[in-house]
Amino acid sequence: MKHVIEIRDLKKYFKDVKAVDGISFCVNEGELFAFLGLNGAGKSTTINILCNLLEKDGGQVWIDGFSVDKDMAQIKPRLGVVFQENVLDVRLSVYDNLRSRAGLYGLRGKAFEQRLSYLADKLQFRDLIKRPFGKLSGGQQRRIDIARALIHSPRILILDEPTTGLDPNTRIAVWEFLDELRRDQALTVLLTTHYMEEAGDADYVVIMDSGKIVAGDTPNRLKNRYAYDFVKIYDYADGLPTRFDADGVEYRTDNGFLTIRVKEIARAKEILTTYSDDIRDFEVVKGRMDNVFLNVTGKQLKEEVR
Repeated sequence: MKHVIEIRDLKKYFKDVKAVDGISFCVNEGELFAFLGLNGAGKSTTINILCNLLEKDGGQVWIDGFSVDKDMAQIKPRLGVVFQENVLDVRLSVYDNLRSRAGLYGLRGKAFEQRLSYLADKLQFRDLIKRPFGKLSGGQQRRIDIARALIHSPRILILDEPTTGLDPNTRIAVWEFLDELRRDQALTVLLTTHYMEEAGDADYVVIMDSGKIVAGDTPNRLKNRYAYDFVKIYDYADGLPTRFDADGVEYRTDNGFLTIRVKEIARAKEILTTYSDDIRDFEVVKGRMDNVFLNVTGKQLKEEVR
């Protein structure tokens, strides 16, 4: 599979602070690649280097086969970037904002109108086109800013907390559209997020802490390695806790149901088989990405993470 982003031993220091401390990773074409980390972990610094907003202090970075040291003129048309803050002009209409941004990439006239119509349908903002950008709600502005990043049909989309402020239905619609672009046009998406369900849907997840990569793998492998699964027993025979006590099965009681932490799904199957006569209603809950993050870094991933 083709690598569209390759980073080798990347370093960026601010005096004594090692913001990015020798990280290496690759992102495959058409992949959804997620960064997790607290403020100051190095995620945004890495993205700013990819976008040529910061100069690196060491290492190598290639985007779609081009070096950021020599070939930014070739790289920029291949990138679409959604930053944490909107970058459009609050005084202009949505239409004029997107037309001016499209013009920077040579997209004008009928080609622009067709692209605008396509994005307006997919991102559900056709009724907003004539309105001033500054008069829109935060969630509406976010949709327009995502359209701005996609207006020139980039090969790589970098998303820095892209769905913050979106209502759940709009967030789902945005991700369905991005999944469509990945599937049909091999769009590659590099994501930073604090929404665990977004990271859990990624093809590959990297966890950064203090400028270093401390873990990286598929979500399922990370969960298997760093998070526990749980057997939740909702309806059971009165004598089941006594049997668990006698057999040394550790459990806790939560709001009338029993919870057993298991490291492997095979253990869950063993428990359910052994005590099947006493268990009438149950659920096996897989470990979550926030558990993975906590167990890898020893830190809680909170809502203010960027």
